[in-house]
Amino acid sequence: MLVKQLNLFYGVDIIERSVQRIRYPPFEHSDMIPNQIKIIEVILESENKPPPTFKIGTENDWLVEWRKVTENDKKLPILKGDVSKETFPFLMRTRNGWYIDPDPLHYKARKMITPAVILIISTLFLRAITPAIDEISFIGPILNALNYSVRIGQLDYPVFLFLAFPIFISPMFFRMTANMKDIKRQNVLIKNPINPPEITIQKEDNKVIISKLKTPKGLDIKRARIQVGIAVPERRMILESQGKKEGEQTIPGMSTALPERRITTGEELGTGVGESTPMTVAHRRVMMLEPMRVLDSGEWLDIQNERNLEDEIVLHGPSKLWPGSIYSGLIAVHWELIMEFINNEGTRMKWVRPLKMENYHHRIEIEKLPVKSGRLELSDY
Repeated sequence: MLVKQLNLFYGVDIIERSVQRIRYPPFEHSDMIPNQIKIIEVILESENKPPPTFKIGTENDWLVEWRKVTENDKKLPILKGDVSKETFPFLMRTRNGWYIDPDPLHYKARKMITPAVILIISTLFLRAITPAIDEISFIGPILNALNYSVRIGQLDYPVFLFLAFPIFISPMFFRMTANMKDIKRQNVLIKNPINPPEITIQKEDNKVIISKLKTPKGLDIKRARIQVGIAVPERRMILESQGKKEGEQTIPGMSTALPERRITTGEELGTGVGESTPMTVAHRRVMMLEPMRVLDSGEWLDIQNERNLEDEIVLHGPSKLWPGSIYSGLIAVHWELIMEFINNEGTRMKWVRPLKMENYHHRIEIEKLPVKSGRLELSDY
């Protein structure tokens, strides 16, 4: 901001140039081979100073790198964009305040899908091959036992299929039940807003110190931690870096354009495909905390109500040093404090506040980009 004001005062434009390189994991990244996806490489021009050099990941894996321009970068496309230490609005809208955890049935339903499909396919396969191999002496009796039928009305139903089909459709009923419970809890939170905790936060290198913590009435605090991640790149910047326009063939891992009104941050920037959060209600802000696909964190610190909450609580960051808070269209390093509570009805809730962490003055390099599931019920939250 100071550089920008000086530029306006003296009537000159000082443009800062840096190189951004990123291979960001798509929503279903487990099905993709990272080195088969092209690294996006651009020279970013901005009025604000870029952060010190950092590189997270490797050339053959998922990668995020921000560094100085060299002689070898002359052929890279040049993009203009903002660089800021202030949290971008879409993150303030989607990662700030109170959130509920999805019902545990979502996780159980997700884990049941694969075994249920295998079971129903196996049942149908056995039913289909029985006439062909029924005459084989040692196989026939086994198949006949598995295909034993019971008569209901005018029809015969194989017992094995009769038992397998309810298991096959059970994940759907689990999801429906969980969604109804989630919607009810979200509506309660909307109708009865909760005040944020009263808290004092002191930030230091890779840690924060919490003091004078006062929790809202009816909530028991359980634990807290700080975490850092890389937000989903902005769709417009990705398209411009590849010299493409909206409506043309996108690069692997990108979806087609989504409606203007979006809910999650992945959808906000049009680079997410799939259900990152379970069903949410129509509201100006989402009530479930969308997982960040690139995320690292410090350890959870248990905080019991019996302890003196006036004491200082120290929360350490990840074991490896990360860059401080820095935001741009392609690369946005986002820090946040996350605290977990349980209300009187037993609902597990999280309170999130973005943190503005200072950058180090030296190069940061982390060998592996920590990638998480894009689905909330499967992510490590």
